[in-house]
Amino acid sequence: MEWWPVPERIAVVGLAGTASALGPSATEAITGAELVVGGHRHLSVVAGLLGPAARTVPIEKDVAAVLDRVAAEPGRVCVLASGDPGFFGVVRPLAQRFGSERLDVHPAPSSVSLAFARLGLSWDDAVVVSAHGRPLPDAVVIAAAACRATDPKVAVLTSPDSPPEAVGAALADAGVTPASAAVCSRLGEPDETLTITDLAGLASGSFDPLSVVVLLAGGGVPPARTLAWGLPSSAFAHRHGMVTKDEVRAVALGKLDLPGTGVLWDVGAGSASVAIECARLAPGLQVIAIERDHEQACLAGKNARDHGVPVSVVEGGAPQALAALPPPDRVFVGGGGIPVLDAALCRLRPAGRVVATYAAVDRAAAAADRLGSLVALDVARGVRLPDGGLRLAAENPVFVVWGPEAR
Repeated sequence: MEWWPVPERIAVVGLAGTASALGPSATEAITGAELVVGGHRHLSVVAGLLGPAARTVPIEKDVAAVLDRVAAEPGRVCVLASGDPGFFGVVRPLAQRFGSERLDVHPAPSSVSLAFARLGLSWDDAVVVSAHGRPLPDAVVIAAAACRATDPKVAVLTSPDSPPEAVGAALADAGVTPASAAVCSRLGEPDETLTITDLAGLASGSFDPLSVVVLLAGGGVPPARTLAWGLPSSAFAHRHGMVTKDEVRAVALGKLDLPGTGVLWDVGAGSASVAIECARLAPGLQVIAIERDHEQACLAGKNARDHGVPVSVVEGGAPQALAALPPPDRVFVGGGGIPVLDAALCRLRPAGRVVATYAAVDRAAAAADRLGSLVALDVARGVRLPDGGLRLAAENPVFVVWGPEAR
């Protein structure tokens, strides 16, 4: 690996409030620095600690230019940040550029921990989403899915490009209805504010863009949470039984090995039961359902809305409809022949995975030649007899094929 000619050590100091709140080691890092980098408000907080020869560089939007300035500094460097700089902060780009072994990090309480402290709530069960350096729609998709999936505490770190009121308006458009929203601004500063409102008040208000928005369920205490997949077919509107059966769906979801982020295609989606379960289980995924039949595509969209998950429905036949889609990290092929599977494999991102289901042995065997792994599912359901006894009613066998295996 090529290293830039940087100082032997780079101090990274988190600020929460005034300079008097700093510990001895953090204070020493600032007073001994020859170059101090930070936002304008950070530099003003530590102005009284700077040595007479210290030079300051304000952090603007062009972080790369600031890193170049640090790289060119032969003396001692101190980088200032808000709260815990390792939590959605400057530690990541610094470590990527210079190596983590060169960093001396002095964290303060993160803005999220301070926000929940002001609300008197624990946050070990909270979902945290950052709107810094991420398009607002992407951040809102994750926050909205977390709200629906966990009935939460969700914290959203806002930014000048995505202020609290924009987050509120986007969540309202997405149909999210938390019981309350708290906007925590300038945490640790003498003029910090805490505003508790509802979603309408959040969307219509005007707040400091550098805030933490906390979305809460009723009373801020979430109910017991469960994790379930392979939902009953009755949970999805479908036509003439055209829905992936519960047990097959449960196995397919396990074989998909869903990542936290990325793109997932559900090809030949039908009622979109697989796409919807993927969106529920992995809120950070961009889930796209592809279905050529107009009536089925409409049902897929309705099911996604009923389950409150963001699934994009593309009406069109595969493989032609796949050409305009972003490359997938995961693909479920529930309809179409081997040409559809081949088209999906051609677009699959490195280390991606495809799972396909087939009723016909010849198609399953051809798919296994391409993907590597196959299992046959024979399911028999218990059915009550008139006298109260049980008999087993066999479902048609289904082959689940998955791969390619990691190399």
